[in-house]
Amino acid sequence: MADTGVQARRSAVYMLDQILGDEPRLMSELLAGGVLDKLPPDDRARAQRLAVETLRGLERADRLLQKHLNKQPPLTIRNVLRVGTVELCQGGAAHGVVNAMVNLVSSHNKLSHLKGLTNAVLRKIATDGPEAWAALRAPRLPKWLRGPLIEAWGPDAMAAMETAHFSGAPLDLTAKGDAKALAALVGGTLLETGTVRVENAGQVSAMPGFAEGEWWVQDAAAAIPVQVLAPQKGETVLDLCAAPGGKTMQLAAAGAEVTAVDSSVPRMVRVKENLARVGLTAKTLTKDARAVKGSFDAILLDAPCSATGTMRRHPDLPYAKDGSEFGDLIELQGKLIDHAWTLLKPGGRLVFCTCSLLPDEGEVQVDEALERHEDMTVDRDALRRDGVSEDWITTEGGLRLRPDFWADQGGMDGFYIACLRKAG
Repeated sequence: MADTGVQARRSAVYMLDQILGDEPRLMSELLAGGVLDKLPPDDRARAQRLAVETLRGLERADRLLQKHLNKQPPLTIRNVLRVGTVELCQGGAAHGVVNAMVNLVSSHNKLSHLKGLTNAVLRKIATDGPEAWAALRAPRLPKWLRGPLIEAWGPDAMAAMETAHFSGAPLDLTAKGDAKALAALVGGTLLETGTVRVENAGQVSAMPGFAEGEWWVQDAAAAIPVQVLAPQKGETVLDLCAAPGGKTMQLAAAGAEVTAVDSSVPRMVRVKENLARVGLTAKTLTKDARAVKGSFDAILLDAPCSATGTMRRHPDLPYAKDGSEFGDLIELQGKLIDHAWTLLKPGGRLVFCTCSLLPDEGEVQVDEALERHEDMTVDRDALRRDGVSEDWITTEGGLRLRPDFWADQGGMDGFYIACLRKAG
C-alpha cells in the first residue's frame, strides 16, 4: 500500500528548504503564499507538524546525523534526513518512514542518486536513534540570538526557555463570554488569567464553539495586555498594529468603541473576518499607525517587533531571521510610542507591548519613553491581575513574561507589557 504521507513529507521538506536556504523565508509567508493549499486537510496539518517538529529538534537531529555522514549532502537531502530522523526518534514506524523518505529522494530528478545514502543513514538512525535522541539536551537557539538572550536573562533562564521551546505549545483560547463554560465545552483547563488551555486540540475549526464564534485562538500571554488596559464600556479605544485581531476582539467584547489600525491589507482582511466570525464590531483602518489622527480614552500599541517571544509556536523564526532588521524595528517602536502619545487624551492610558524577549524592545523602550515625555508615568497597579506574579514586574514598572513561566502548565509566549498614564 502506498504511503499516504508522501505528499505531506515532500511538502515539509520543501518548506524546510525555503526556511533554511540561502534566502530564508518565514513559514507564515510560505503558508500565506499557498504552499500547502493543494493538499487535503489531513496532509496539510501533517506537513506543517513535521516541519515545525523538525525545526524544534534541529540541533538534536543534526547531532545524530553527523555520526553517519562523512560530508554534508545537499540541503534537500539534509532536510529529508532531518525529517526522517525526527519521525523515527518520536516513535515513527521504521519501515514506513525509511521507505517513504527513500521514495521521496528516488522521485527527485537531480538527487535520486542519493537514495542509497538516505536508506543507509535512516536505517542506522532507526536502530540507535531513539535512545540517543532522548539522552541529548534540549536544542539550543542559534548563536546570533542565544548570546543576547543569555546577556539579558542569564544561562539558567536561557536553558529553561530552550526547554520550553522544545516542548512546544498547547492551544490557548480566549472566550467571547464565559471562560469557565468554554473550558467545559472544549475539555480545556481554565488558567488563572482567564485563558482556556487545550492539550492535543486537533483541527481548530472543527472544535465546539468555533463556528458559533464563541472563542478565538490567542496565547495566554497575548491576552494579558488588554486585561492590563482594562477597557470600559463606551470608552474610545485605539488598537494600533491590530492584526490578526485577537486584542481587537477582546476590546470589542468588553464593550469599548474600538478603532483597529493595521498597515497590511491582507492582515486587515483577516481582522475583519475574525470580527465577523465572532459577531463583534470595530471600526477598521488600513494605514500606517503613524498617520492616524484623533483623540482616544485609551490606546493599545502592540508594536512590530522581533517576535522572539513566539518561538515556541514559531520555531522557524531563529533560522529565517538573523537579527539584521531588529535595529529598524526598535527605532520604529520609539516613534510609534511618541505618535500614540499625541493621540491620547489627558488622563488616558497607553498599553505598550511587544512579543519580544529582547529588553531593547521592552524595558529599554519604556525607560527611554519616560525620559522623553514629562507627562508620562508608569501604572504598576494596572499590572496586578489574577494569575500575574509580582516577580514578573520589572524595575521600570513593566511586566516581563517568558516562555519558561508556567513551565508545569505548558508555558506562555514571551511578552513585554507596560501601562503608561498621561497626566490629566
